[in-house]
Amino acid sequence: MTIIEQLARELDRPVEHIENVVRLLDEGNTIPFIARYRKELHGSMDDTALRTLEERLAYLRNLTERKESVKASIAEQEKLTDELAAAIDAAQTLAEVEDLYRPYKPKRRTRATVAKEKGLEPLAALLFAQERDCPRPEEAAADYLSAEKGVETVADALQGANDIVAEWISDDAAIRRSLRELLEKRGTLRSLAATEEDSVYRLYYDFEQPLSRLQGHQILAINRGEKEKMLSATVLLDRELALPLLRRAVVKPGSAAMEFVKAAAEDAYDRLIYPSLEREMRAALTDKASEGAIKMFALNLKPLLMQPPVKGHVTMGLDPGYAHGCKVAVIDATGKVLDTTVVYPTYGERQKNEAITKLAQLVKKHGVEHIAIGNGTASRETEQMTVELIHRVGGGLSYMIVSEAGASVYSASKLAAEEFPQFDVNLRSAVSIARRLQDPLAELVKIDPKAIGVGQYQHDMPQKELDASLNAVVEDCVNAVGVDLNTASPSLLTRVAGLNGTIAKNIVAFREENGVFTTRRQLLKVAKLGPKAFEQCAGFLRVPESKNVLDNTGVHPESYDAAKWLLELLGATPKDARDLPARLNAYGAEKAAEALGVGVPTLRDIAKELSKPGRDPRDELPAPILRTDVLDIKDLKPGMVLTGTVRNVIDFGVFVDIGVHQDGLVHISQVCNKFIKHPSEAVAVGDVVKVVVLDVDEKKHRISLSMKQVPEE
Repeated sequence: MTIIEQLARELDRPVEHIENVVRLLDEGNTIPFIARYRKELHGSMDDTALRTLEERLAYLRNLTERKESVKASIAEQEKLTDELAAAIDAAQTLAEVEDLYRPYKPKRRTRATVAKEKGLEPLAALLFAQERDCPRPEEAAADYLSAEKGVETVADALQGANDIVAEWISDDAAIRRSLRELLEKRGTLRSLAATEEDSVYRLYYDFEQPLSRLQGHQILAINRGEKEKMLSATVLLDRELALPLLRRAVVKPGSAAMEFVKAAAEDAYDRLIYPSLEREMRAALTDKASEGAIKMFALNLKPLLMQPPVKGHVTMGLDPGYAHGCKVAVIDATGKVLDTTVVYPTYGERQKNEAITKLAQLVKKHGVEHIAIGNGTASRETEQMTVELIHRVGGGLSYMIVSEAGASVYSASKLAAEEFPQFDVNLRSAVSIARRLQDPLAELVKIDPKAIGVGQYQHDMPQKELDASLNAVVEDCVNAVGVDLNTASPSLLTRVAGLNGTIAKNIVAFREENGVFTTRRQLLKVAKLGPKAFEQCAGFLRVPESKNVLDNTGVHPESYDAAKWLLELLGATPKDARDLPARLNAYGAEKAAEALGVGVPTLRDIAKELSKPGRDPRDELPAPILRTDVLDIKDLKPGMVLTGTVRNVIDFGVFVDIGVHQDGLVHISQVCNKFIKHPSEAVAVGDVVKVVVLDVDEKKHRISLSMKQVPEE
């Protein structure tokens, strides 16, 4: 089966669609471009499916390359048979290939190689063959004594032969595969305390779970506990289950060498096979858990980036703090900084009143409508002060707690220093918090996705894979929304398909030197932005200042003629295109596509874009919750029904912001009435949900919530 055929089978897609995507990728096209502008070639696969295809393609190509190098290595040793070559070609995973290669792989010096140097390989072969007329091992060993080679006794000879046979058994691919399958089915992971002190790992101080039922978060927690020397962990398999399987594979009943081979098999299992399989299994468990955690991180990141913006309002950002006070920044509707200051509401009642007075003056001076409060240190006190401020100014103000994850990383970065050279680190953070409310995506792209913190154990993940996954999510979100060519920062432009850091800076430099872009075509005048980059990026960049309405839509320049023909065909104008999708359906999409020589998916996209020029897909999502009052954990009582925002989704539940300082936990069993394997099947980060309070533990600051027990209205 070819790679294309295998991908088609795995992804359940027609072969021609897979072929087209592989060709497009090999030609240097980006995933967002392929997903958005080449739908006819791949049957409208979304960016997630295309990235899965890209990952599997890379794996299968790497697998093919490894098979060829393994066969070449074995052929050099003149040991490659047709049967072995066929087995290597048929291998489905890299692990299978490595199992087949193991007997031929150059090894470091082992007990078996030492025994072979002593001339004991013929003895090992004789005994391992277990022929009916095979002499007793002691008799056979007598012929291999040699003081010169260090084989002085029969016991020495038999020990050397044992070492060689044990290694042969250990290198047998079929045996390893069988024992690996047994370990996967019947093995367990056991963790024990490595310390007497209490810790966050106490759940795992005496823990055992079948490998098949282990959860990703359990594996990662045990791994971290081991790393911090709080736990010791072992993969266990009942030896009495494994040895019969091994004996059946290598022992021939009735032979004089039977007991010798049985002992060698046990030695192979205890000394070579099981330690190797245990290491392999721990690595496989970690890989699987990491893969799941990375997917979860990516799944949470997307809705966080795609949170609806609160645009067009003067906004105040508050970065709470104790020692250095609360940093304040006021920004206008476009994100431009209007004012900054520092207040000290936590220093005492007098200072709190002074802070409210100063903030009230800023609110009045600049016409502030919304306040964004960072959720870090002292946010509880800052929220209380904000509610008093709202009462003082007589309403007209609302606030929202925003995640300040990564704000300190950004404010101390070279990028922030270039953007705000006149402000210190703390004030930059307040600006970032205000902008996160106005346009989360435009602000969060400036931060390393790992620092945004909507996953578990991100520092324990394989960083290369985590970066690739999260950067792909950011890229997909930015391109799904589209970017204003005349206001976008270099950070935002860098995430556009086809652009890189250098070209993004060149675009901004061109803009500063020549004024705003008035057409997409002007992009071709930007240094280092050639035809290929233009093809990839143009459809994702918006030019509101252009006289051509198409420049402010997701219609690609290559389809401008088709868009004009469509308007003519349906008797519409760019200003009179709000009902274009309905007109297209009435006319017949297939009929129109045939008349215009354009694919149906592309035509439908053109009609949708023309009906809402400059539209932001995030505007179609539920608006974020803006509050005017505050609850205290003491105010919470079981049975209370509240509205909250999902802050994080993890394996065992959902954390929801309900307007008190501490997020509440909805355990997976309380998410919904139907059975789900993971909370992400029901909710996503940023969702606005109704919850009922189940239990409140003030001392431990724990709030238990339910989504499924909310009474019907």
